[in-house]
Amino acid sequence: MSAAAGASIVSPLLRGRMFVIDQSRCIGCEACVQACEECGTHRGTSLIHLEFVDRGATTQTAPMVCMHCEDPTCAEVCPADAIKQNEDGVVQSALKPRCIGCSNCVLACPFGVPKYFALADQMMKCDMCFDRTSVGLAPMCASVCPSQALWYGTEEDFEDTRSGELMREFRFGAQVVPTKVATVVRDRSLGPLDVPAGQSATRWQDDPFGLGESL
Repeated sequence: MSAAAGASIVSPLLRGRMFVIDQSRCIGCEACVQACEECGTHRGTSLIHLEFVDRGATTQTAPMVCMHCEDPTCAEVCPADAIKQNEDGVVQSALKPRCIGCSNCVLACPFGVPKYFALADQMMKCDMCFDRTSVGLAPMCASVCPSQALWYGTEEDFEDTRSGELMREFRFGAQVVPTKVATVVRDRSLGPLDVPAGQSATRWQDDPFGLGESL
């Protein structure tokens, strides 16, 4: 095979495009939720949802998609080896012939992304619209987001047109989870985004019922 022929089959994802989430831009319109249903690999099911940051205090929402972990926990805990990560780092839905519907992946994902669908008896999740991104198109959600809270492009384009820094690491207790999907932060030097950060230095796992507070 010639070098030119080999280059023609390389996914655009390997040529520097990236998926970015900027939660501060989300306006809660749910256009992404509706568009996700149109992705051919999802069979009319939306695999993205919006989270309320603090529903009692603000209307601010944040889109939640699969972060495509570099070392996906969902694949590690799958007893049937049904969840695969392709050469571009995209973690895909469980393979239908192998998925046994155990929901191990649903429980293990630190981001709460995979969903088990009883009708199909299969775990499904965001696969970054691989049918689109593999041919150079943006994921459906990013293509319709009016505020560009969900964005797809090259790092050079991001630096030229967007503000903020890109972070690809999350901290869950003592564990740091690197991801393919980037999140916009103000200061990357502060380190991984600490998901369960709190005021106390004591981990909730050490005293889950707060019994130590009464001592």
